[in-house]
Amino acid sequence: MSGQVCMVMRVNLDCPSCCRKMRRIILRMKEIEMHLIEKQHNRVSIFGRFDPADIAIRLRKKMKRRVEILDIQLPGDGLAEEMPHATDGPDQSVMQQP
Repeated sequence: MSGQVCMVMRVNLDCPSCCRKMRRIILRMKEIEMHLIEKQHNRVSIFGRFDPADIAIRLRKKMKRRVEILDIQLPGDGLAEEMPHATDGPDQSVMQQP
Protein backbone atom coordinates (compact mmCIF):
# COMPACT_ATOMS: atom_id res chain seq x y z
CA MET A 1 0.00 0.00 0.00
CA SER A 2 1.44 3.38 -0.95
CA GLY A 3 -0.29 5.82 1.41
CA GLN A 4 -0.57 6.26 5.14
CA VAL A 5 -3.40 4.34 6.78
CA CYS A 6 -4.92 4.73 10.24
CA MET A 7 -6.82 1.70 11.55
CA VAL A 8 -8.73 1.21 14.81
CA MET A 9 -9.39 -2.35 15.98
CA ARG A 10 -11.14 -4.00 18.92
CA VAL A 11 -9.19 -6.79 20.61
CA ASN A 12 -9.97 -8.35 23.98
CA LEU A 13 -7.09 -7.17 26.20
CA ASP A 14 -8.18 -8.43 29.60
CA CYS A 15 -4.83 -8.70 31.39
CA PRO A 16 -1.51 -6.80 31.48
CA SER A 17 0.33 -9.66 29.78
CA CYS A 18 -2.08 -9.45 26.82
CA CYS A 19 -1.24 -5.75 26.44
CA ARG A 20 2.49 -6.50 26.60
CA LYS A 21 2.11 -9.23 24.00
CA MET A 22 0.13 -6.93 21.68
CA ARG A 23 2.71 -4.17 22.07
CA ARG A 24 5.58 -6.56 21.37
CA ILE A 25 3.87 -7.90 18.23
CA ILE A 26 3.10 -4.39 16.93
CA LEU A 27 6.64 -3.15 17.55
CA ARG A 28 8.06 -6.02 15.50
CA MET A 29 5.94 -5.12 12.45
CA LYS A 30 7.99 -2.79 10.28
CA GLU A 31 4.98 -1.37 8.41
CA ILE A 32 3.51 0.20 11.56
CA GLU A 33 4.94 3.63 12.43
CA MET A 34 2.81 4.60 15.45
CA HIS A 35 0.39 2.78 17.72
CA LEU A 36 -1.93 3.43 20.64
CA ILE A 37 -3.28 0.71 22.93
CA GLU A 38 -6.35 1.64 24.99
CA LYS A 39 -6.75 -1.18 27.49
CA GLN A 40 -9.89 0.23 29.16
CA HIS A 41 -11.79 0.34 25.86
CA ASN A 42 -10.14 -2.77 24.32
CA ARG A 43 -9.02 -0.69 21.33
CA VAL A 44 -5.79 -0.66 19.36
CA SER A 45 -5.05 2.17 16.91
CA ILE A 46 -2.20 1.82 14.44
CA PHE A 47 -0.80 4.18 11.83
CA GLY A 48 1.55 3.43 8.95
CA ARG A 49 1.90 2.07 5.43
CA PHE A 50 0.14 -1.29 5.39
CA ASP A 51 -2.81 -3.27 4.09
CA PRO A 52 -5.45 -3.25 6.91
CA ALA A 53 -6.76 -6.75 6.20
CA ASP A 54 -3.26 -8.27 6.24
CA ILE A 55 -2.37 -6.62 9.57
CA ALA A 56 -5.65 -7.75 11.16
CA ILE A 57 -5.06 -11.35 10.02
CA ARG A 58 -1.47 -11.33 11.30
CA LEU A 59 -2.55 -9.94 14.68
CA ARG A 60 -5.32 -12.54 14.96
CA LYS A 61 -2.90 -15.38 14.25
CA LYS A 62 -0.22 -14.14 16.65
CA MET A 63 -2.55 -13.10 19.49
CA LYS A 64 -4.94 -16.06 19.06
CA ARG A 65 -7.82 -13.67 19.71
CA ARG A 66 -10.61 -12.20 17.61
CA VAL A 67 -9.69 -8.88 15.95
CA GLU A 68 -12.54 -6.62 14.88
CA ILE A 69 -11.77 -3.66 12.60
CA LEU A 70 -13.76 -0.64 13.82
CA ASP A 71 -12.47 2.12 11.53
CA ILE A 72 -10.05 2.58 8.64
CA GLN A 73 -8.96 6.00 7.42
CA LEU A 74 -7.22 5.99 4.05
CA PRO A 75 -5.28 8.95 2.61
CA GLY A 76 -7.71 11.55 1.35
CA ASP A 77 -10.43 10.60 3.86
CA GLY A 78 -9.67 13.56 6.11
CA LEU A 79 -6.65 12.05 7.82
CA ALA A 80 -4.47 15.05 7.02
CA GLU A 81 -7.10 17.42 8.40
CA GLU A 82 -7.11 15.70 11.80
CA MET A 83 -3.35 15.73 12.29
CA PRO A 84 -2.07 18.98 13.85
CA HIS A 85 0.05 21.22 11.64
CA ALA A 86 3.36 22.78 12.62
CA THR A 87 1.88 26.28 12.15
CA ASP A 88 -0.97 25.70 14.63
CA GLY A 89 1.17 26.69 17.61
CA PRO A 90 3.44 25.12 20.18
CA ASP A 91 0.62 23.94 22.49
CA GLN A 92 -0.71 21.34 20.03
CA SER A 93 -0.13 17.74 21.09
CA VAL A 94 1.47 15.42 18.56
CA MET A 95 1.54 11.62 18.73
CA GLN A 96 5.05 10.37 19.39
CA GLN A 97 6.63 7.34 17.85
CA PRO A 98 7.25 4.40 20.21
